Amino acid sequence: MALNSSPDDTIAAIATPPGQAGIGIVRISGPKALAIVKEIFRSKYPRDSFETHRLYLGHLVDPVSGTAIDEVLLSFMKAPHTYTREDIVEINSHSGYLLLSRILKLVMDQGARLARPGEFTFRAFINGRIDLTQAEAVVDIVNSQSEKGLQLVAEQIKGTLRRRIELVKDAAVEILAHAEVAIDFPEEDHEILSREEGMNRIKEKLLEPLRVLIADHKSRNIWVDGINTVIVGRVNVGKSSLLNRLLNETRAIVTPVPGTTRDIIESPLSIEGIPLRLVDTAGLRQGTDQVERIGIHLTRQKMQSADLILLVFDQSEHLQQEDKKILDQCRSRNVIIVLNKIDLPGGLLPKERELLASEFPTVAVSALTGQGMDRLKQAIVNFVLKDGPDLGDSNVAPNLRHRKALEEALACFTRAAGGLKKSLPMEIVALELRSGIDALGEIIGETTPEHVLESIFSQFCMGK
Repeated sequence: MALNSSPDDTIAAIATPPGQAGIGIVRISGPKALAIVKEIFRSKYPRDSFETHRLYLGHLVDPVSGTAIDEVLLSFMKAPHTYTREDIVEINSHSGYLLLSRILKLVMDQGARLARPGEFTFRAFINGRIDLTQAEAVVDIVNSQSEKGLQLVAEQIKGTLRRRIELVKDAAVEILAHAEVAIDFPEEDHEILSREEGMNRIKEKLLEPLRVLIADHKSRNIWVDGINTVIVGRVNVGKSSLLNRLLNETRAIVTPVPGTTRDIIESPLSIEGIPLRLVDTAGLRQGTDQVERIGIHLTRQKMQSADLILLVFDQSEHLQQEDKKILDQCRSRNVIIVLNKIDLPGGLLPKERELLASEFPTVAVSALTGQGMDRLKQAIVNFVLKDGPDLGDSNVAPNLRHRKALEEALACFTRAAGGLKKSLPMEIVALELRSGIDALGEIIGETTPEHVLESIFSQFCMGK
């Protein structure tokens, strides 16, 4: 969205998903919100004024024709105790796209304009009700893939991440203040903060907490975003059958014809509360036509971005040259080998089994009968939790944008500590401290460039 939201504008949007439902909501925010609804709302119990944070029963009426549109509940919330810190009115009507669109048009006819995606939350941010991490959490709570992910994002909405960032930032500002005193009064015989003490404070107050936050980013990848899990193998080894068996539904077409799967098929899956984004891909071989070659190209792209690859082999046959090529391509990746078709007589040579088992964790299954699927699911869980049972114990986790800024701050503060140790001029130390403080400020929105803000708020849906 363009970041030119004027506080003089009153904005409106449908705040509930499209489709038929029990309730639909049209949200209005801005200085004219109450005046607009006074023109179109007729309370069941006539009144001269509206009290804040109360619900009122009545009808919406077209002021031109006098036609009643719907019976609604209207809520009025007076600034600054609202989501945007502006006057807000929410019209709770019956749902349905046609009805909500008519109500929205009626509101806009009275002087509101259509809100841009994320503009309500952007106003909450610029008006100081939330910081940037809390604004991002609004999107993440909608997209979370697990209960643990919801808990992490709920803590972020409460401001837990912001407070942890501010603790580090405040400590850095205090250390910077001592460095600037040393710059301004170089003739003083004694230092308010010695170089050794400054190094120790940087390590304890800045570097250690930043490393913990950066490590917590892994929890977010797992619990909020989900594990990007790609099923790979040559044609007719049973990749689509494996997808269908894991999902317990027929999601992909399965035929004996090699190369049936030509496009990417993605589906969400939860195993013991761990969210996966499961991706079935085209079989890897020399494509027979343009469509299959495009599918194979997409498969290779998905392999590069995968958090985990389920590499499928047909255990009823010897390893083919294409199998070995795929294995070579996966050697630097996180892989679980799936020996499929154990309902058929074994065809792998003992040395071939040993080769595969020596490369990666190996699980034997039958996607046709379901045999061994519990072992495969446990292998996936073991992969996700391989760093120990404490994974996910954090009460908040930064996203990728946060992590990059945290790594930048960590690098700056590390150089500052190194400058103190090497007795470099205090001006250099102070410069690194300021750069680190600016990087932390980007996370919470104090020093965030406008193009980054635009990127963040463009992810929002209408009505948020």
